[in-house]
Amino acid sequence: MADKEPSLVEFSRQRIEKGSRSFAVAAKLFAPTTRDSAYMLYAWCRHCDDVIDGQALGHIDTTNAAPSGTDALAAVQELKEKTRRACRGDADEPVFQALAAVAQKHEIPEKYPLDLIAGFQMDAEERQYNTIEDTLEYCYHVAGVVGVMMAMVMGVEGKERAVLNRACDLGIAFQLTNIARDVIPDHEAGRVYLPEVWLREAGLTRASLAEQANRAALASIARRLLDIAEPYYQSANYGLADLPLRSAWAVATALKVYRAIGVEVRRRGACAWDTRTSTSTLTKLGGVAAGLAIAMHTRGKAAAGPGYSRSGLWTMQK
Repeated sequence: MADKEPSLVEFSRQRIEKGSRSFAVAAKLFAPTTRDSAYMLYAWCRHCDDVIDGQALGHIDTTNAAPSGTDALAAVQELKEKTRRACRGDADEPVFQALAAVAQKHEIPEKYPLDLIAGFQMDAEERQYNTIEDTLEYCYHVAGVVGVMMAMVMGVEGKERAVLNRACDLGIAFQLTNIARDVIPDHEAGRVYLPEVWLREAGLTRASLAEQANRAALASIARRLLDIAEPYYQSANYGLADLPLRSAWAVATALKVYRAIGVEVRRRGACAWDTRTSTSTLTKLGGVAAGLAIAMHTRGKAAAGPGYSRSGLWTMQK
């Protein structure tokens, strides 16, 4: 596998630059070896997501509709099998070869990649989310566990549960922000991640939440979701102290840039879904500068005490 790695890295780099500009900006800040592994891990994550959503590098693919029903479940099972094989060093497609290389190099247990596939299975099964705890469980499976694997790529060992939990918190915060930003397009795709209990409290239903007349009520739910995200962002911010400087810089940049999306959704209120909320190039550059300042500020803090409490935050099982 080692002799194939340079080509796998280049293959993966091209995918990340087409599929996620925000992540691509942050990834450039990693040390070279960490960056290479981040590219390869992303390539596999992006591929699995695209298979379930019928997309191409995160964008609508008019030639490939999203699978549904039994086809979607079959696609999930195929991803599971290929992922299991890759984690055991047996892969014959570039994205799975990339996963195999990363899993071997950083000793990533099979459990974590399979936890991500379980999140895609929730989508394939058209899972409904009654409470915020249900939504948070989904956030772990599709994003929190990616944070865990990325932490291991950055050198965090599997036994360092406290650090892995804070990495997971960042993924959860990202996904909560995603849900708030994309609630209308998600609804159009037949997916609702907002807690049913919250919808009922706001006088909405799964069917009515996207109606223009209900945008103010929907905005109040989005704000509530973004409020839930804040302590996860804060917890993740404290965890930067446990990462190497360049990794802390990259993660802090991603945190600043992505949190800015939620800030803009909140600011727009009922108009948040008139156009898709994204961050400008200037905001991304500002995030790079702010990320460096934050990373420098965290140096030496890991040994200073327990820091920001995770009490009440969703925590993955061992």
